[in-house]
Amino acid sequence: MKRILFLTFYFRPDLCAGSFRNSPLVDELLRQTVGKNIEIDVFTTNPNRYASYSLGAKKIEEFGNVKVERIAIPPHKSGIIDQALSFRTFFFETLRKTKNKDYDLVYASSSRFFTSYLAYRIAKRNRSPLFIDVRDIFSETLRYVSNNPVIKHIIVPFIARLEKKVYNHATHINLISEGFKSSFKDFPDNKFSFFTHGVDPVFIEHKPGVQKETSDKRKKILYAGNIGEGQGLHKIVPGAAKLLRDQYDFEIIGDGGALSKLKSEIKKQCLSNVTIRKPVDRNNLVEEYMNADILFIHLNDVEIFRKVLPSKIFELAVTGKPILAGVSGYSEQFLRDFVNTSYIFKPCDIDGLIESLKLIQNNEKQLNVDQNQKFISLFSRKNINQNIAAKIVETI
Repeated sequence: MKRILFLTFYFRPDLCAGSFRNSPLVDELLRQTVGKNIEIDVFTTNPNRYASYSLGAKKIEEFGNVKVERIAIPPHKSGIIDQALSFRTFFFETLRKTKNKDYDLVYASSSRFFTSYLAYRIAKRNRSPLFIDVRDIFSETLRYVSNNPVIKHIIVPFIARLEKKVYNHATHINLISEGFKSSFKDFPDNKFSFFTHGVDPVFIEHKPGVQKETSDKRKKILYAGNIGEGQGLHKIVPGAAKLLRDQYDFEIIGDGGALSKLKSEIKKQCLSNVTIRKPVDRNNLVEEYMNADILFIHLNDVEIFRKVLPSKIFELAVTGKPILAGVSGYSEQFLRDFVNTSYIFKPCDIDGLIESLKLIQNNEKQLNVDQNQKFISLFSRKNINQNIAAKIVETI
C-alpha cells in the first residue's frame, strides 16, 4: 500500500483559487489511483478564506481512497499577523497528526508558502519525494508589498532561506506561471512543469455573452474576487469611479485584507457609483458576470506581480465580455496571446483605465468563438488536473 499526503490550506467549500485548484485535483487523483493500492490523506483547514463568508464542513470526510481531515484554526481577516497565528495552528496540528504515519509522496500547494515548508518538514522526516505546486513566491511578494523594515530586512531573508531549502529538496516543482522562471534559474529544467490555472466547468457550461447595444444607459463594471494589497483596488477604483460617475457604476464582490482601505477611499470621495457586496458562490458568480457590461481585473503596481498569472483571468476569458485589465508583465502577455476581448492598461493608471474604456465604447472587440473554444481546450481545469495528477502518480 502506497500513501500520498496532500496538503492545502484551502479546500472546498472555501471560495478561493487554492480551493478551486486543489479540490478537483484531489478528485482527479482519486480517479487515477482507484484500484492501484494507493491511499490519499488530505490535511486542510475549516473554511476560513473570508470572514464575511463561512460555510460548515465535516471535520473528517472520506470518499473512495481519500480521507480529508479539516483542522480548526482561529478566525482571521487576512492580515499578516492573524493569518500567521491561524497558520501556526494548522502547521503544528498537521505535524502532530502525521507524526507516526509513513508517506510515499508529500504534495503541497503553496500560495501560502508555509504549506510547502510544512510539506518539506514531513517529507524530510519520512525521507519521501516532495511535489510542490508554486502559485506564489512568498518572499518576493512580502518584499514588495510590505514597508515594514523588520519584515523587509529580517523576515524576508529568513523566509527566502527556507524557500531555498524547500525547492532544493523537492523532487518536482510545478510553476503556475512561466513568469516565475527567472526566480528558479539556478535549478535544472527537468525539475519543473508549467501547469497553469484552469477554467472550471461552471464557467464553460454557460453560453458566452454577446454585448447588446446599451450606449444610452449607465454601464456596470464588475470586479469579483479578493480585495487585498495584491489587487490594489483602493488605488484605482475610487479615483476612476469619481471621474466616471456620469456613465459607469462599479460593483465589487468580495472581501479581503484591504477592504477597509477601499471603503475609506470611497467614503472620503463621497462616491455613490461604487457598491461593495459580500462574496458569492461560483454558480451565482456566473450570473453576476453575465449581468455586467465590463469585467475588471487589477494587480498592484509592484515588481512581483509582473510574474504572476491570476486564476481570475481564466474564468473571465470564456464569458465573451470585455475585460478591463490593469496588469503588466506575464499576465499582460498572456492576455494578449490568448484573450482577444481584453483591454489592457498599466496597473494603478487611472488615465489608462479611462482610455481603455473609450476603446471598449468605440471599438468593441467581438468574441472569436473559435479562439474561445481553443482557450477552453488548452486551459480547462479538467485537462490540467489530469496532467498534474498523472505527474504526481508518476512521481510516486
